[in-house]
Amino acid sequence: MHAAAVRSFDHPPRYEEFAAPHPAEGQALVEVLAAGLHPRVRSGADGTHYTSDGRLPLIPGVDGVGRLPDGRRVFFVAADDAPGTMAEQALLDPRRSVPLPDGADPVTVAAAMNPAMSSWVALRRRIDFRPGQSVLVLGATGNAGQMAVQIARHLGADRIVAAGRDPKRLELLGPLGATDIVSLAGDPDEAATRLGGAAANVDAVIDYTWGAPTERAIPAILGRRKDRSAPLDWIQIGSMAGPELTLPSSVLRAANLRIMGSGQGSVTAAGIVAELPSLMEELAKGTLAVSAQPVPLAQVEEAWTAPTDPGRRIVFTPAT
Repeated sequence: MHAAAVRSFDHPPRYEEFAAPHPAEGQALVEVLAAGLHPRVRSGADGTHYTSDGRLPLIPGVDGVGRLPDGRRVFFVAADDAPGTMAEQALLDPRRSVPLPDGADPVTVAAAMNPAMSSWVALRRRIDFRPGQSVLVLGATGNAGQMAVQIARHLGADRIVAAGRDPKRLELLGPLGATDIVSLAGDPDEAATRLGGAAANVDAVIDYTWGAPTERAIPAILGRRKDRSAPLDWIQIGSMAGPELTLPSSVLRAANLRIMGSGQGSVTAAGIVAELPSLMEELAKGTLAVSAQPVPLAQVEEAWTAPTDPGRRIVFTPAT
């Protein structure tokens, strides 16, 4: 078969012939129709993701839409020890898949499920989020952040603070459901002050940045909080600004701050898969706005580093 092959962590994947995987008992070999180029896929392909074991060569891709031998179309999440989904064929474990509704577009589903899953699972599995509560999306200008704004609105948040640096992408967030927009551009301390004023009393934070922005944001928000004993659930999902931060111990004593992660390990694979049908249903109904850019898998090397329009996600189509 043909696949996107990573033979060096210092070079984008190349389109080449690769040995087709052989299904074990309980697995199926599916024709891949669409596979999204998510940040999680990029970090796996350059060896920086926390689950990377450093082994090469590899096929990138963590999920996709495939066609089963009987013709049914499904969205599936690749097993941790299986080859990736950016190939003409991939292995599918039925327990990690969900059928596509009639009429659902494979490219749209492949573009949206991964970025949407991060906040969907976080708000439904990691905390007891209730309609009427308020949310800060820190790093709201990426694809996952834009989805998080929409998902928080859909799940009943009455106030959604969206924070990010890119001014053009910030402009997109109001129509998606954000009630407050905070720019993190400019002087970092001034940005933290703006954020603290806008998000002081939120109930939950969905954090895609970590690093220096979060290091400044936590004390800025807690310092303006009306009731410091009110729980603040800080859900760490991404680390676009850095993998580490320094947090004064006094912050944890002076407020009811609950820091947790949401991702592979903190949520079981079964727990993640259990959320797929309800999320798929919302995508099929058009509840969430999605912008996908289909690209033939044969162009993977060029498309890997090509710029994309704000809010668009590249989806590789091996069957094209």
